Amino acid sequence: MLKHEEENIANLRQKLRRSGLKLTTQRESICKTFFAKEGHRTAEEILLESRQFDAKISLATIYRTLKLLQEFGFAKAHNFQDGQALFEPVFDNHEHHDHLICTHCGAIIEFFDEQIEILQSKVARAHDFKITNHKMELYGLCKKCQ
Repeated sequence: MLKHEEENIANLRQKLRRSGLKLTTQRESICKTFFAKEGHRTAEEILLESRQFDAKISLATIYRTLKLLQEFGFAKAHNFQDGQALFEPVFDNHEHHDHLICTHCGAIIEFFDEQIEILQSKVARAHDFKITNHKMELYGLCKKCQ
């Protein structure tokens, strides 16, 4: 396991304990699987990978664990154009980013653009609006599918 994975699991264990919950063996297996890769995965993909640790893990347990991870700030769920939830781990060094989504092959390209962030802040100020969170998803065709 990488350092940030170990830190996330230790931090999750503390947060669960404070909430009166435990990091069960199955939850820990799911977390190890989930934190092992960056990027976006379905619950079903996480299930298949988690079953390498424990063949008895169910899809319901995956969803419950992912919900906990989201509640404690360790995961983000994205519902891109096809409506299927994709889950992404959040690490301490996780910087904000936006997404380009290919409508043909489903490729997801993460990007950050300082000028876009500045423009969003400028627009918000012009409307006396305080941004607390945002997401940008741009849909089209990736280079390979054009």
